[in-house]
Amino acid sequence: MGKRDDLIAQYADDLRNKCGMQPDMDLLTKVTIGCGPAIYNADASTVAGSQPDEIETVKNNFLIKKLGLADGPQLDDAIAQVIEVYGKSERNKYRAVVYYMLTKHFGKEAVYG
Repeated sequence: MGKRDDLIAQYADDLRNKCGMQPDMDLLTKVTIGCGPAIYNADASTVAGSQPDEIETVKNNFLIKKLGLADGPQLDDAIAQVIEVYGKSERNKYRAVVYYMLTKHFGKEAVYG
């Protein structure tokens, strides 16, 4: 197994044990690949849920640009819900896991074809 496979296994474990959901491994793999090289960078691979500029990045670069959603309070609400589910006290909120949960939340799995 390669490093990406190890990371995907880690993300699946987080989804099961920290978020209480059974991951769709095919979708999780596609979301992880979609994150690109960021998953290998310690800082870029996680989402700082308490930093407003980080929340803006998730909203603009992922929800609006990638998933094609219209800007509005529902985006901030969804991000807040995902951070809550993952656990505000959870130090490592992996970007791929957050993006996966947001993709599921908005029913945008088709973006990953």
